[in-house]
Amino acid sequence: MIWIIRIFLLIYAVIYFGIGAWAIIDPVKDALELDVPSFMAAVGLQVTGVIGYSEVAGLYGGINMILGLLCFFGLFSRGIAAYAFSLLAFLTFSIALGRYLFALIPSTPTYYNAFFIFEVVTFILSLSFFLYMKYLYNPSKKSNVEEVAGD
Repeated sequence: MIWIIRIFLLIYAVIYFGIGAWAIIDPVKDALELDVPSFMAAVGLQVTGVIGYSEVAGLYGGINMILGLLCFFGLFSRGIAAYAFSLLAFLTFSIALGRYLFALIPSTPTYYNAFFIFEVVTFILSLSFFLYMKYLYNPSKKSNVEEVAGD
């Protein structure tokens, strides 16, 4: 099971770090003459002001890159892995919930799309791996209070 968790962390490190880097370089990709598709076109955004580029870099770029690094560092530490899973679960649940709540407003688009499916699957897997890391894969923890008090 631990190898499945490590593979998951490695895949998500690459995905999230890649998305973050892509979002950060998107506004300057033409100036750097990079042959990379537009991040903002891929996610359906259009920046209309200078601060918008900073927001895309910060919210999409910075958060995703750090989440990717956290997943990468989780490969080497159970504590960091558990923290990465809890953060992944929290973020993906929050985003999916926001999509769902927005879809409840009349005449808005549905929440059901590829991003929503990715977020729900990530939430379920992250929560499962978090619970496994915290409670099942931690043999030094004792659940019986009398045994702990006796030590």
